[in-house]
Amino acid sequence: MYSNKLKRLREEKELSQLQIAKIIDIDNSVYAKYEKEYEIIPIKHLNAFANFYQVSIDYLFEFSEVIQYNNANMEIDSIKSGTRLKEFRKENKLTQAKLAETLNTVQPVIANYEKGKNLIATPFLYTICKKYQISADYLLGKINEPKYLK
Repeated sequence: MYSNKLKRLREEKELSQLQIAKIIDIDNSVYAKYEKEYEIIPIKHLNAFANFYQVSIDYLFEFSEVIQYNNANMEIDSIKSGTRLKEFRKENKLTQAKLAETLNTVQPVIANYEKGKNLIATPFLYTICKKYQISADYLLGKINEPKYLK
């Protein structure tokens, strides 16, 4: 999902796992698990990595070779993200229940994402973006264009 990019970006900056963990303010053992994909990176940490390395989340996910989008926001807006998820779902004629089934979760989880109560979980974001070729950065409200990836 993102381990190859994380490791390569860290090594390009000539940083150790300990150094990057300190920069992102997480425990070294947690970072090591992220880099090997033994643990899934929460969206807030994924965003911190993207911001630190000045790359897009789409680039980290290997959805795009665009390293960084112009005019990208540093922060993720949970309300905007929820609105965009709902718009995406409706564009694709998916009910909350159908999207939840696709993601192997329950409808109230999708409802909470759409209301902006929670940020979408990384594996759900990845699955949606990969299946529908939609930009993770767009869904998270970091960019306005491009909406769909080629």
